[in-house]
Amino acid sequence: MEPHRLADRARRLVVPGRRRILGIAGPPGAGKSTLAAYLVDRLGPLAVLVPMDGFHLAGAELERLGRTDRKGAPDTFDAAGYAALLARLRTPETPDTVVYAPAFDRSAEEPVAGSIAVPGPCDVPLVVTEGNYLLHDDGPWARVRDLLDEVWFLELDQEERVRRLVDRHERFGKPREAAERFVHASDEANARLVAAGRDRADLVVTLGPGTARSTAGEDTGRRAG
Repeated sequence: MEPHRLADRARRLVVPGRRRILGIAGPPGAGKSTLAAYLVDRLGPLAVLVPMDGFHLAGAELERLGRTDRKGAPDTFDAAGYAALLARLRTPETPDTVVYAPAFDRSAEEPVAGSIAVPGPCDVPLVVTEGNYLLHDDGPWARVRDLLDEVWFLELDQEERVRRLVDRHERFGKPREAAERFVHASDEANARLVAAGRDRADLVVTLGPGTARSTAGEDTGRRAG
């Protein structure tokens, strides 16, 4: 499935005046944020992007909990807060209520509260959200899947995905050797956990250089209600 066909599929979720939420899940480095940004750009004023990464716990809290070296694991996010935001986005207080969502500043490696304004469903009917754990079924994460109208799972060749992850960590300040250690010790452990939710997706999309296609037979046929 080419990128423009994915945009067409996302557009079919749009119902004027009614809020729908499309989730894009997948392991670290698979290209979730790139695809989500592409979809929102193609849909223009019909859609807004609300990434899961805004619910990272702050660095100071991770240090207090002793989880700094595991940043990116399920318990280093405010999963209950993310689920609560999705519920509010689905059913805001009034049709014109603006809901504010957090973003994640990669240069500072910190969440930033109130960064994304989401107008009411009459103005913006589709929310696109992306993150590792949209299909995770443990603890507060188990609430997330039922709050999403459709979820796509992204896959990428492991060697290419790991290379991208190392490059990303290096780009944002880690020495190359430290970046490689973190990817193999932390990111890849999280990737294995994320992969367990693959079968709960509505569509599995395999990404390649400059293109995206759905894996044969991987459209489950589930549709938003």
